Amino acid sequence: MFQIDPSWLRVDAWLIAIIAICTVIFIAVAIIWGIRAHRRQISAGREELVGKIAEVKIALEPKGVVFIQGERWTAISENDWVEPGEEVTITKVDSLKLWVTKKQ
Repeated sequence: MFQIDPSWLRVDAWLIAIIAICTVIFIAVAIIWGIRAHRRQISAGREELVGKIAEVKIALEPKGVVFIQGERWTAISENDWVEPGEEVTITKVDSLKLWVTKKQ
């Protein structure tokens, strides 16, 4: 049979040390980011919308569409009529509908 020359299988100790250090740093950074993400308060969801300002896209008469945080929502105006382009304040979130009033 043929023999394998073991000289090409050697790995330099510095290479092993560098890879080990990089791995430890990567794991430490991942753990730190994970802890920070876990501690951060949730900033999404229906509860966060109350009190925010939205722009009317389709006239509220009293039902229409508003645009907030990159999303279109069905909205119901507590006032009678709101024109497109006007700003409204969200007062209540009910299922997938927003209750709004004209911004003062």
